[in-house]
Amino acid sequence: MTKKLVSIICCLTLVLTAFSSLFSVSAVEGETDTNDVGTTYYVSTLTGKDTNNGTSEDTPFYSLSKINEITLQPGDKVLLERGSVFDYQYLHLKGSGSAENPIIVGTYGDEKAAKPVIDAKGQGIWYQDYGKALDNSQHVYKGYVSSTILLYDVEYIEISGLEIVNDVSFLNEDYSLRTKMNRTGVAVVAQNAGTIDHIVLDDLYIHDVKGNVYDKHMNNGGIYFTVFMPEDEASTGIPKYNDVTIQNCYVKDVSRWGIALAYTAYYNQFNAAEIDDTVCQKYGATDVVIKNNYIESVGGDAITTMYCYQPLVEYNVADGVAKEINADIYSATAFGRVAAGIWPWKCKDAVFQYNEVFDTCYNGDAQAWDADWGDGTVYQYNYSHNNQGGAVMVCGIQAINTVFRYNISYKDLTCALDIPDNAPKAEFYNNVFYMAEGVPFLRVADRNNGANQTGTAVVRNNIIYNSGAEKSENWSGKNSTAKMTYSNNLYYNYTNTPTSDANAVTADPLFWGAEAAPTTTTGVV
Repeated sequence: MTKKLVSIICCLTLVLTAFSSLFSVSAVEGETDTNDVGTTYYVSTLTGKDTNNGTSEDTPFYSLSKINEITLQPGDKVLLERGSVFDYQYLHLKGSGSAENPIIVGTYGDEKAAKPVIDAKGQGIWYQDYGKALDNSQHVYKGYVSSTILLYDVEYIEISGLEIVNDVSFLNEDYSLRTKMNRTGVAVVAQNAGTIDHIVLDDLYIHDVKGNVYDKHMNNGGIYFTVFMPEDEASTGIPKYNDVTIQNCYVKDVSRWGIALAYTAYYNQFNAAEIDDTVCQKYGATDVVIKNNYIESVGGDAITTMYCYQPLVEYNVADGVAKEINADIYSATAFGRVAAGIWPWKCKDAVFQYNEVFDTCYNGDAQAWDADWGDGTVYQYNYSHNNQGGAVMVCGIQAINTVFRYNISYKDLTCALDIPDNAPKAEFYNNVFYMAEGVPFLRVADRNNGANQTGTAVVRNNIIYNSGAEKSENWSGKNSTAKMTYSNNLYYNYTNTPTSDANAVTADPLFWGAEAAPTTTTGVV
């Protein structure tokens, strides 16, 4: 699957030379050699029978229930025939692979045929329980969940090439019901097996997952990883994830999250603003890579890493997300009625690079990027445009050591920077902020939480370009006491510059063809 997206090159006279990024989503062949160990199971709705032995292409199983009955062993393969449609079915795997011989779930048959489809249609129900209340009493932490694919305390699993759906009829269920069942495309859980190693989700098309838009930390949405309290920590160890890759997936029309990894019952180990490396590696997910995914029209946030140590999030696209974060759909309560594009929560040294976010729907947040309660978040080489809440927010007193550099914000709406009054110092340098006409540089109006919007930030070596009529700008935020420090920026088409910027430049940066920059998707092929 190939995604044709934006390539933009801006010549900068100040500090940047060129910016170009290419986003593409394509199937990647697995690189793991299973050394011909294990059993291969075939499943087909085209030619299968559940009375078959399922161990050859000529004798495939018909239903996924036959796989759910098996405790898989290292090196086993589960292959679904392309063109098959598994309605009212689900895949809840039992058994783990090994480092040398992971369990492979993939496809076989005519390579020109469509991906095999698994549509749980509200089936595949299991009970989720973190084992303790979460950090806010209003967060739901237990209840029944429907998941098309469930990986519960299993590891060394690689899944690729499937179409995953969890679509339901709402004849007997109000779409906006507060107690609506949570539903997932792929749910992953760690609880009683210590560290869960090596989960790979590759080239999955996940769509029409009708989950619960309110429950941020239940396993609902496209792909959601969670960590529950173990029944006996002394014997099984602390549950967490290591070596997780989510790549080349297309996630569309799911609720609430696109991709989230991994909310943990050990959240209280991350109370300090500065997150200790040892603590983060002990209780958080490690070696996490989320890359080359396309997230479109999801109800809430696109991609969020949670409680991760040095996660890498790159070459992803978020297109028109947060579409349900409004009072018309999110109607039962106002609590949690905020969402953004691609962002971390309580991560240490997260890196977000070469991503694109655009057309995020308006809500209390609605930024492309949000450095939210984490330590050492770095955003670099990203492109954002037409996000209705602006380009970037630094959110919360425990969002520290944030760096935002070498990014392009092109006509994001509401603002470029959103710095609430409780946000500590963040650094913004070597970026281009190409402002749409009438849009302020800072988000100065009250949002839903009534924050003063005057957090502390250092803004240096950026190009700040007003593309509309020349105007005077409020560079300080809502209050008269400025907490913003500016230096060595280029300001174009403004009648004033910040008083703190003794080395302000007001020359024309001589952009070429900037107004021709793309502002909407070029489509998915």
